[in-house]
Amino acid sequence: MGSEIPSGEVPGDEGSSPEIFSANTAPDIPVIDQAYSKLSNSITVEWRAVPGATNYMLTAQDGDSFIETIVKNSPGTVMGLKPATLYRVTVTSINSGGKSQPSPFRKVKTVLAAPIVSVRSLSCDSIAVSWKAVHMAAGFSVSLTRSDGLGRMLKQNTTNTSLIFTNLDPGVLYTIKAYAWNTNGMPGDDFTYNQRTIPCAPVNISIEEDEPGHLLVSWSSVSLGHYYVVFVKSDDGFEVHCNTSYTQCHFQSDCGFTYFISVFAYNKAGQSPLGDVFNYTTAPCCPSDFRAVFTSSDTLRVTWAPVRGADLYETRAAGGSGVVICRDTATACTLSALQCSTPYNITVYSFSEARGSNTSCTPQYVATAPCCPNDLQLTQVTQSVTNISWSLGRGAQTYVTTLESPKGQAKCHTLQTYCLLGCITCGTNYTVSLRAVSESGLTSNCTYQGYSSSACCPSGVKLYRLSNNGIRVFWRTPDETINYKADLHGSKGNFSCTPSSGLSHCDVTKIPCGDVYTVVVAPVTDKGPKLTLFSSFCPKKIYSVVYRGKSNAKHI
Repeated sequence: MGSEIPSGEVPGDEGSSPEIFSANTAPDIPVIDQAYSKLSNSITVEWRAVPGATNYMLTAQDGDSFIETIVKNSPGTVMGLKPATLYRVTVTSINSGGKSQPSPFRKVKTVLAAPIVSVRSLSCDSIAVSWKAVHMAAGFSVSLTRSDGLGRMLKQNTTNTSLIFTNLDPGVLYTIKAYAWNTNGMPGDDFTYNQRTIPCAPVNISIEEDEPGHLLVSWSSVSLGHYYVVFVKSDDGFEVHCNTSYTQCHFQSDCGFTYFISVFAYNKAGQSPLGDVFNYTTAPCCPSDFRAVFTSSDTLRVTWAPVRGADLYETRAAGGSGVVICRDTATACTLSALQCSTPYNITVYSFSEARGSNTSCTPQYVATAPCCPNDLQLTQVTQSVTNISWSLGRGAQTYVTTLESPKGQAKCHTLQTYCLLGCITCGTNYTVSLRAVSESGLTSNCTYQGYSSSACCPSGVKLYRLSNNGIRVFWRTPDETINYKADLHGSKGNFSCTPSSGLSHCDVTKIPCGDVYTVVVAPVTDKGPKLTLFSSFCPKKIYSVVYRGKSNAKHI
């Protein structure tokens, strides 16, 4: 189709007058000056303006596929392209009269895509950067600068897909830029990311029990740390935490536990690395189920339930003239040599190697049992009755005395310091015991030296008159091992006889007449035949010697 020439103009006289275009004439073919790719998804084209063109169509063709873009003027950019791809680029001029032919094409390759980067702060002085492989990339450049402009830029070139920047400042915001380059060294799209280094782990951590049952954890402030979290985990697995912007936290604690404590600082980048993990063991618990039982007037056995955290127990009895101490790993202790009838404060302390003693344990008041009488005497009153007397036992209100043998027992309960015990068997060894009982019912069991009752008296004593003013005394012995002696007591004299071995009679001769005699046959002990000791125990016979012309004895 031809172009329409306005009147007054001579065709072909281009040098003498401006070129005139008809609105119905398609514009000329543009000429591309340059085409290039600065972004991986676009190509920018520059060309000389075509007279009469109102728009331009940019075309980027990749094989059978192409993308077209209409622009007003140069330069123009085709968007939506694939990275690292070779395109044929043309420009077509447009006006109301139509389109020109496409310009001669230019071959342009889009730059590499930006790497897909992952950034994180590994420690308070480092940032790790990693990325996925980029198609057609020969290498990568990564740079890091402080976002506040301070310091110098750090840059690393690498063919790997990760690197780490070290010796950074904690808690500081850094700008990271990364891009890939091809074999010609042409850089691709860059990736920009802001990353803050995490804060350093808190230091100078201290742990103390400001009072029983309360732990105070404190630490030094961390530069550019926004807040802190303290984790406290007990050795039974239970864990609690405290979130604070201050530099200390309070926790409830129980006796006998070990607590593992860690403190973290936080900022927008996240959590500080794990610092030192501290452990703190609280004092062991005070013993519970406390029981005290007297085994004697001066000995107290203390028992208790085992408690958590205790390696050793110490029992203290404070009272009287001092302190009695017992240490053991067992949950029982015997305190001896206590003063009888004395008030004591009994305290059981628990110890651990890690924390020492729990000094908050409460004492328990205990009064010892009454004192045993120091002196006790036994006096045999008759063959079957014995009197026991004793000195006063301090703190005792009542007494129970007992004589006991395999043949039987004699017991007396009294408020006095003496007692008569009957039903005593002759010739028997007895154990002697006394219980002193206080007003509150505390009892001391007192033992003393054994007691032997007198040997048994003979039975069937008979008297026979002999010549020469003598008598023969017969008896029946209950025990052939016992020796006996016959005694005659009168106003004119005392006489005695002992039998020959194996016999149960003996003769008394030359007894003065005209008198009445008391005859007693009594056992002889290893203490010797003492009439004052035995004469009242055994039955008595009366024998008189009177005058009848000649001396004749009369048995009464």
